[in-house]
Amino acid sequence: MHNNQLNENLEGGDLKRLVHDELHIDEFKSKMGDDADVCVVSFKVAGKEPAIDLVSFVEKGYDWVLDADVSSGEKEGGDYLVFVELDRTPQMPEQIYQLISDLVNLTEQDITDWRVQYFKSNKEHELTVETLSQIMPLTPSKYRAKYEKDVDVEPDRELDALKTAAGVDVTTTAPVNDFTESLRRAAGIK
Repeated sequence: MHNNQLNENLEGGDLKRLVHDELHIDEFKSKMGDDADVCVVSFKVAGKEPAIDLVSFVEKGYDWVLDADVSSGEKEGGDYLVFVELDRTPQMPEQIYQLISDLVNLTEQDITDWRVQYFKSNKEHELTVETLSQIMPLTPSKYRAKYEKDVDVEPDRELDALKTAAGVDVTTTAPVNDFTESLRRAAGIK
């Protein structure tokens, strides 16, 4: 890991009481590539200017960060989201932990107060390298194995809707399972 010095615009304590101690992982889609290849971490910052300063700090401070950005609009209470994108690799837990460790120097927070939430789960976890290693897929293949079924269904539905709107015959067949079989029997279809 390569870390540069703090951005000259930010010093220890400059972001005190401005960064929420909640980290969200893979909650948002990647701008830089396929979600299986790129992980998106996000957290809230009170105010647009501190969020912009933090994005600059992150982009200049870590060679493994693909991109960092601020949400285009304000969230509740004047908060903005900061997004950080990085390659989905086995090194992610250490990289994310290092980022937050450096961030707490700017916020004067205690890293043990930070909580992490992964994707669609409502469960919050303590922010540790071990926890990060357990709750998120660390390779593109593990991500695809976990979420491939959810990803493949939606494009078929969209294509079927387009075919229906265009008056083209829909040729997609439903999967064979107990539910679809009961529907077929009820409709008198074999």
